[in-house]
Amino acid sequence: MPETLPAVSVVIPNWNGKRHLERCFASLEALAYGGRVELILVDNGSRDGSLALMRRRHPRVRLIQNRVNEGFAAACNRGARAAEGAVVAFLNNDMRVEPEWLSGLVFALRGGARCAASLIMSWDGSRVNFAGGGMNFHGIGIQLGLGDEDAARYHEPGDTLFACGGAMAVERRLFLDAGGFDEEFFAFYEDVDFGWRLWVLGEKVVYAPASIAYHHHSATAARVDLHRLRLLQIRNPLCAIFKNYSAENLAKALPAALLLTLRRTRYLLALDPAEFSLGGNRGMERGLLAGLRVRARAKLKKARVARAGLADVLAIDDFVDRLPRLAEKRRWIQERRRRPDGEILPLFRDPRWLAESSPDYAEAQDVLLRFFGLDEVLGPPGR
Repeated sequence: MPETLPAVSVVIPNWNGKRHLERCFASLEALAYGGRVELILVDNGSRDGSLALMRRRHPRVRLIQNRVNEGFAAACNRGARAAEGAVVAFLNNDMRVEPEWLSGLVFALRGGARCAASLIMSWDGSRVNFAGGGMNFHGIGIQLGLGDEDAARYHEPGDTLFACGGAMAVERRLFLDAGGFDEEFFAFYEDVDFGWRLWVLGEKVVYAPASIAYHHHSATAARVDLHRLRLLQIRNPLCAIFKNYSAENLAKALPAALLLTLRRTRYLLALDPAEFSLGGNRGMERGLLAGLRVRARAKLKKARVARAGLADVLAIDDFVDRLPRLAEKRRWIQERRRRPDGEILPLFRDPRWLAESSPDYAEAQDVLLRFFGLDEVLGPPGR
């Protein structure tokens, strides 16, 4: 007698994604999966007629409606809480999937893991979008294989730090018991944080290349102002490292991460340090104190700066405001730690990955790694 396949609930978050829904759900309705499949669309306050389209064209899909955009993380969590399946799969609304997409994920879950990631290709299938996840030491997620035209290089399954939240599956009970996606992230890096958390808790995440999805890369993010995206992209990695590193490694990684963030902010604002230097060979009193008195009497000068650079400042400030809540989440995770950082770090794949290409940024990162003792933690370059 054939083994019964688990019921799966596929949760699709949606925010004004009407133009993507027909292709996404057409592919889901063509799934070749032998078990029960429940389709759930969680709508984040769309105003583009998405819900009307779903009611007219896909009446069997369960609709959950949020009055406002609560974010990707919250939409996924709400869908998971409402789901009836033993397994919950998450899929971006701007994706289409192969008929074996769901079978590939469920098969991977039966191999000892409790969370599995799809191979994600570009919409036309010409390039890899995601073939497993890594991370640099200060929390910026890395999409392995991104842009590679040779997808055959990524057909070997294996462990991965995280599953991309846009195409993944996880045991529903585990997802909820482990806290789901952190809703404070709103969007971006909530999947990195969740995958890392699972490894800390003693669980396992795998990459399942037999499960294939195709993605309109950044189709939703492209409609959001850069400075709003930038705040999330700066703040959320800081939140992730604060929660998931051991105390010893957090004390080394967090100050280095903050200082590197300031260096990146300087680049984005196009600041010239010479304009802010009192400089010269004058003594401290004349050069500093007198200079400050002069400046205090002068009118403050204004400068036009990029909003995206100001978002970096607000991101750090917001991170500080969230520290009490993050500290509670950190305590919960660390009290349940089942795996040391040393066993997880190899999954980062490229912990020294540079967020900026400037030579002086690379030099600054090297200095910080040595000063805070992270060189010893991360091991030699190219490990």
